[in-house]
Amino acid sequence: MTTVGILGGGQLARMLALSGAPLGLRFLVMDNVADACAGQFAPMVVGDYRDEATLSEFASRVDVATFDFENVPAESAQWLSERVPVFPNPGALATAQDRLAEKTLFRELGIPVPPFAPIDTREQLDAALADIGTPCILKTRRLGYDGKGQFRIKSPADADAAWEALGAQAPKVGLILEGFVHFQRELSVVAVRGRDGEFRAWPLTENWHVDGVLSASLAPARVDTALGEIAYDYARRLAEAMDYVGVFALELFCRDGELLANELAPRVHNSGHWTIEGSETSQFQNHLRAVLGLPLGDTRMVGLACMLNWIGEMPDALPMLREPGGHWHDYGKLPRAGRKVGHATLRADDANALAMSLERVGLALGREAQVAPVVEALR
Repeated sequence: MTTVGILGGGQLARMLALSGAPLGLRFLVMDNVADACAGQFAPMVVGDYRDEATLSEFASRVDVATFDFENVPAESAQWLSERVPVFPNPGALATAQDRLAEKTLFRELGIPVPPFAPIDTREQLDAALADIGTPCILKTRRLGYDGKGQFRIKSPADADAAWEALGAQAPKVGLILEGFVHFQRELSVVAVRGRDGEFRAWPLTENWHVDGVLSASLAPARVDTALGEIAYDYARRLAEAMDYVGVFALELFCRDGELLANELAPRVHNSGHWTIEGSETSQFQNHLRAVLGLPLGDTRMVGLACMLNWIGEMPDALPMLREPGGHWHDYGKLPRAGRKVGHATLRADDANALAMSLERVGLALGREAQVAPVVEALR
């Protein structure tokens, strides 16, 4: 029986383990905390990701390794890859961990991106502000996610505050200044590439964020078909350039009918959770198929789907479970402000039925503001 090792023990690892059970797979999770939620469904090795003794024990017990978040040290993934197969490859992980390397790759592949510049000193920040203009966003090159490690600069007068907030991190993780995109929509394409180079993608997804954290996702996105084909092409270019194996997400801004790349997530992705119930094959099972060298599953949709994220604490499940197409996912985490603790997916066969279902759930849970933009998109 094949054992899949997962670096990281959060909800993504948890859902990977759940999706792999029908394939007869075993799992071993490595995390630096003993109460990681994936440990409720798979045995765990607890230790620092940089500790070779812990990594050695982990490697000795698995046949193939992957990861569930992009901040696993790339050097640890490289160390593991010299002992067991690791997918995606450590080079792809390293690129996705560095916003400067990531955006440079986008540009080299002809994928449009907002203007950007590396920032290591206050003088470079002033020069880049004069070149890029405001508004713009100062970000850490590494370790930021869900809106963390960012400072929005509305005018040159904000430069002092931005440097005070992030400048101390410049020597350690580097900074990057990015032009602000006045977008109409936030989109993502979740795709998968197998060991043999087979490539598939799920329909383009539209996303809504609150305070930098994903709030809701709708699939398929209500956009022109041509945009989906462009996003698919961009994702394919990236996968082939990095010799990528597994699932990844390319986050995009849509501005005046043009797609601009925002970020690459080298893993299964929050905006693809709807695929569990809304697709022939979920992103989680296709990731496992890819890293194991198995044939990829069909990515076509089953009707329409909307995913709602639960942040901080879980709401009452009953209103969602009463819906014919309602599906509930509790991650088994303790409540905490800003923490992703679960999600729910509503599936329906047509846009009107999905909109009505969302309205009922939103009203019952007091989440009218969360579902309102999705309902508007559907109508």
